[in-house]
Order: sequence, then structure tokens, then C-alpha cells
Amino acid sequence: MTFDEQAIARDLETRVRQLVATHDPAHTDPQKFLEARFDAGLAWVQFPEGQGGLAVPQSFQAQVNAALAAAGAPEPAAAKNGIGFGMAAPTIAAFGTEEQKRKFLRPLYIGEHIYCQLFSEPGAGSDLAAVATRAVREGDDWIVNGQKVWTSGAHNAQMAILVARTDPNVPKHAGLTYFLCDMRDPGVEVRPLRQITGEAEFNEVFLTDVRVPDANRLGAEGQGWRVALTTLNNERVAIGSGVPGAMIGTVAAAWRAQPELRNPAMLDDLMRLWVESEALRLTGERLRQQLASGQPGPEGSAMKLALARLTQAISGFEMQLHGEAGLRYDDWTLRRPETVDFIGRGPGYRYLRAKGNSIEGGTSEILRNVIAERVLGLPPEHRVDKDIAWKDLPR
Repeated sequence: MTFDEQAIARDLETRVRQLVATHDPAHTDPQKFLEARFDAGLAWVQFPEGQGGLAVPQSFQAQVNAALAAAGAPEPAAAKNGIGFGMAAPTIAAFGTEEQKRKFLRPLYIGEHIYCQLFSEPGAGSDLAAVATRAVREGDDWIVNGQKVWTSGAHNAQMAILVARTDPNVPKHAGLTYFLCDMRDPGVEVRPLRQITGEAEFNEVFLTDVRVPDANRLGAEGQGWRVALTTLNNERVAIGSGVPGAMIGTVAAAWRAQPELRNPAMLDDLMRLWVESEALRLTGERLRQQLASGQPGPEGSAMKLALARLTQAISGFEMQLHGEAGLRYDDWTLRRPETVDFIGRGPGYRYLRAKGNSIEGGTSEILRNVIAERVLGLPPEHRVDKDIAWKDLPR
């Protein structure tokens, strides 16, 4: 399909003007404005009409965002709902029925539905396809029982993307189904997990006889792995496009403010980290352009792998720069944060929290396998459980 880019740009400019004229940001409730923005197709311009978009290339979203920001329009709570915006929305758009898109996308965008991700389990982290949480069909519902872990933001979430096993008699990748689960339903219990920073941004979640309507099944029964791959690829692009640029800016500001700590060797290290951060930023821009033209591929794994290594290197350099003061960390309060604030906290927090970057969203070891097999085309590792029914696997 070809697009008349100038015509699209003019049309979007007109739509933005009309939205601002009918819903003056200075006098309109922020949520009402976001509702109107969604209905005008200016939420995610690449999505179909009636679902927050106008079916035009995603690259035009920057034009819309800039024009609305200049008009003083409120922004959606994307930071608070990172899983919703970065993972759930594109998956619903790709696999949801028309009814599901109408039902779930608008509440997600305007902030009524904050999402979490019920994927990992105590026995299924790096090997996600080994999940044991069971979903059994009962009429028009599925009865779900199991335990999930490392669930970021579950304490703030109204909805969850959930992968559960619906057929234990087939190989592990084939017996999974993907659902949208209401976290407010009976049988959902959320317990905090305290991490090395002292806070509890993630949780373990227990599901006991939770009823999930079949109408909330995303994709076909038994096709959950295919749907989940779309989520995971989007997750890795979203995670990989974040923090390092802001972190290196914070470190550079400290460098300028503390000349007594400088030495030539550290300058070399700082410049190397800055160059790597800029390279990662440009790589992320290329990946976002690729994402705009279709579904994200496994290349997002390389982005996320590079981010984990770089954030840990930058935070380690920052600790060295601050000397003895960098070793102090007294913020052990058990917080339940809505977002991960890398920049608003101190060097000690960044150093400790960066350790999680090589685990969350797929461990660095697993991502290296993905890159080797699906990007570089190297022979896959031998997998002895590939054709064995899940119920017959040793656990």
C-alpha cells in the first residue's frame, strides 16, 4: 500500500486543530480529552479507524504528539501503564477480535485499565513455554489455577495479559492459550516481592479458581505461544528503547559538577559510554521504524541485551565517579511504586536496580540464543523435550 504523505500530514494537522477547538485542553478534564483523542483516531494512528487510529503509518504519530504537546494537551499515562502501552495494546491490535479491540483498547489508552503481565512462574521463567498454570474450559468460561511470579505492577493493575496451559497432552509450546484477565476478579491474590533496592515493584500472583470468560481469549485456543511472541517482541523493543540516554546525561552532569573526581582514564570511559548510548538510541529509532511497518521481529532482543549491559556499565561508572559517596544507600523503605524511576533516584538506586535489566523481559542468556538462532541463523540448541507431551516432561 502506498501513502500520500503530504495528504496524510495535512489531514492529521486538521484533525488536531479540530480536536483542540472542540476540547480546549485548558478547560477540559484530562481523561475526557484523552477519550476524545482516542475517538478522533489520534491515539495510535497506525491502528484501524474506530480503534484509536486512522490506519496510517506509525511514523506520523510523532507529528500528532508534537502538535498536541504544543497545544498543552494532556498525555496518556504511558509510564504508569508501560505494559499496557508497550505490550498489551499491540497484541490486542494484532490478535483481538473487533469486539475485543472495541472493549479493551479505549480503557487502556485513557488509563482506566492498567495492565500487568502474568507470564513467568517459579518453574517457568527463562523457559516460558513450560508454564504450569492451568485453564480448564467450563461452559463459556475458563477456570484458571496456578502461580505467577515477577509480575511488575500487579498491585496497581486492573487487567493482565495471561498465558495458561489449556492442553497438557501436547508438546509444551502447542498447549498454551492467551487470555485477558481481570485482576479484580475473585481468586486473584497479589503478594509483594521485596527486591535488592528495598522496594517491591513486582509481585507473586496466585490464581485460585479464577473465571476468565472465553470472550477474553486472545487468539485461537492452543495458539498462545504465537500470541505471546508478539507480546515479548514488543516488550523487548519497549524496554530496549529506554533508559541509557537519560542515565548518561545524569552522569555527564555529575562529571561537570565534580571536577575534582576527574582523570583522563575516566574521561575515556565516559566518552565510550556516551558513544554506545548514542549508538543504542539510533538503533532503537531504526527498530521503531521497523515496528511501524509491521510486527517487531527478534532484532528487539539485541536491543534489550545491549540496554542491560549498558545500564549496568553506566551505573558502575557513576558509582566510581562519586567515590565513597557512591557507596551510600539508605533508601530501604518498602515502597510500592507505580513506575520505575531510574533518573529521579540516586546513584546507589541506579546501580542496584540496573542488575534487574539483564533478567526482566527475558534473561540476557536467553536473548543471546534468540539472536543466534533467529537473527544470525545459527543452528539451534538440541532440545530433547520438543516433541514430548507437556504432561510427560520431568518437573
